[in-house]
Amino acid sequence: MEVFVYGTLTDPDRVDALLDTWSFGPDARLRGLRRVEGRYPTLVPGDSVDGRILRTPEIDRLDAYEGVDSGLYVRVELPGEGVSLYVGRPDRLGTVESVRWPGEGSFEERVRGHLADEVRLDRRG
Repeated sequence: MEVFVYGTLTDPDRVDALLDTWSFGPDARLRGLRRVEGRYPTLVPGDSVDGRILRTPEIDRLDAYEGVDSGLYVRVELPGEGVSLYVGRPDRLGTVESVRWPGEGSFEERVRGHLADEVRLDRRG
């Protein structure tokens, strides 16, 4: 599985401590999202964010690391790209700015809608 990473998981030492089987693919840029800081970084609607493609079959370990089961982050797939990404809930992360995802429905539904309509991945290399 390929995952767009933009925070601590861009650090090879951190990834090596977490996963047994992994490799980095190309650097990448997501257009239509930007990074904001809080207790942990997350993505929100905006201009763009740089990151890397992380390849691993150990998605369960990444889900646990990102707190998916506790509702801290959601893992969503970027339509048409075969790449997942983790988006944190701004209200749970204490982001430094107020954030509202467009659309209706649950947080995850609004994120998925924005990804489908507004976000593109540029692989660099």
